[in-house]
Amino acid sequence: MALTASTTTPPELNLEANSFAQASGTKFRGDGKRPMFYEFKPEETIKAAHGTTLRCKTWEAEAALRMLENNLDPAVSLVYDELIVYGGAGRAARNWKEYQTIVKTLKELEADETMLVQSGKAVGVLKTWPHAPRVLIANSNIVPAWSTQEYFDELDKMGLMMYGQMTAGSWIYIATQGILQGTYETFAAMADQHFGGSLRGTITVTAGLGGMSGAQPLAVTMNDGVCLVIEPIEERVKQKVREGYVDEQARDLTHALELCERAKAEGKGWSVGLTGNAATVLPQLLALGFQAEIVTDQTSAHDLMDYIPEGEIDKVLALRAANPDAFKKQALASIVKHVQAILEMQKRGTIAVDYGNNLRGQAEKGGLNVRDENGQFLYPGFVPGYIRPLFCEGKGPFRWAALSGDPQDILRIDRALLETFPDNKLLARWIEKAQAKVPFIGLPARVCWLGYGEREKFGLVINDLVARGEVSAPIVIGRDHLDCGSVASPNRETEGMKDGSDAVADWPLLNALANCASGADWVSLHNGGGVGIGNSTHSGMVIVATGTPEKAERLKRVLTTDPGMGIFRHADAGYELAQDVARERGAKIPGLQ
Repeated sequence: MALTASTTTPPELNLEANSFAQASGTKFRGDGKRPMFYEFKPEETIKAAHGTTLRCKTWEAEAALRMLENNLDPAVSLVYDELIVYGGAGRAARNWKEYQTIVKTLKELEADETMLVQSGKAVGVLKTWPHAPRVLIANSNIVPAWSTQEYFDELDKMGLMMYGQMTAGSWIYIATQGILQGTYETFAAMADQHFGGSLRGTITVTAGLGGMSGAQPLAVTMNDGVCLVIEPIEERVKQKVREGYVDEQARDLTHALELCERAKAEGKGWSVGLTGNAATVLPQLLALGFQAEIVTDQTSAHDLMDYIPEGEIDKVLALRAANPDAFKKQALASIVKHVQAILEMQKRGTIAVDYGNNLRGQAEKGGLNVRDENGQFLYPGFVPGYIRPLFCEGKGPFRWAALSGDPQDILRIDRALLETFPDNKLLARWIEKAQAKVPFIGLPARVCWLGYGEREKFGLVINDLVARGEVSAPIVIGRDHLDCGSVASPNRETEGMKDGSDAVADWPLLNALANCASGADWVSLHNGGGVGIGNSTHSGMVIVATGTPEKAERLKRVLTTDPGMGIFRHADAGYELAQDVARERGAKIPGLQ
């Protein structure tokens, strides 16, 4: 059984002595708002540069700059004016002043220099090596005893820190597509386990249409199922319909159920967006006797300030601005009601799965019993339930983006992917559906779950395409922090580990160090992504395929090292599949026979 977190009260934080106040003369802001320095906001709307003209001294620095710009593109970002990319308050830079400093520093960075970024602020440039990372990033990291949402919020208000989420503060977010294949893989695994290999003729109920959660309805329909998705902010429903992630917007609940039942009867994949609050709508579904086959959720629940409670939306948002404490209480009450309804649906025969937003953990804080007598959650998270076998093979959300801005570069790489792995039918099905249904938002990009050995092989293919001019500019290669060996998150990726090592955070730290040693172009280490401050530690890496022989050598090392950490982590935890993969593919693990 996994160990539970300590409930010891952390030491008091000295909020009187802070470097921001000492350095700038700025006093702590009693209005609860963080300093954003809007006077430094660029007059022109930020979008990633395209083409082959460099503004920086190397393609590696140029790639970091373009991916930073891409994160902030209004078509990609959640709240552009506040530099929020996704996931509630996941930012790309601390404030507009620091954004400008980061941009200036990247443009001046030499080929043998490394910029250090501390929670969205460039704090130093080191003389290193051409093969060392150009950027090293640390976001939201707080000494463990102090690592709570409350302490983070105070630091954030004083301008000392920002929340990096996972790929917002590490500049490798690629909009909703970034989580789409993983969501698709999850629903495919659910289809295999429970419905004979397809979601055809089933209805999934979920909630949330933000940058990440917007993937769920499309992932369900790509598995031929019907999805009813609930979102309290109507403009987000309309946006996801415009983008193609949701098929249709319902007028009201009655209309939504009519549309879903019709699509179910016809056996077609279809998604319906409904403006409403899950804490209200799920109990209404129960009262009507409606039974979905699957229920899940991906609202932003890791921070109570980002979960929208029940009530008239304008009044609720006004309350958040005027009285944050009252807003949090209402949010927690709504979360309890939300999870109660999911548990009741489960009792009635619906398959319930948590999709990693810490909704269960928040409900537990609100006094709801969400665990069985053995301390395990009453309904599982998606990783232990469906994804962990993929992690044991070193698989995870591998991704790439075209710095040229040309969609044809991604389509050329798609063809190469199918040629490189001709026997992978699931991958072929994904590419076919992605080309048909997934829009390019911001820089054209693709995500594919590739495993140990596969990533190295395909990275070299991409580099060769760049070298031969078959794509028109270098390609950024990275991944989500939600990967097989880069995260410790006891309520999500490492929930229910076989050996009880759910909360051991050495693995993402080793992952970051190993990627630096192997030659990644930028490496990041964050706290709190996905599930909130203090609840996870995770690392990210990016490497740029420039087409050179030198970069080919680094790609070989990085794209073997990175997924190899997933093999090491799961083999060490006792998963026989990971141990078998290590033996078959030559991953060196001391003590493994």
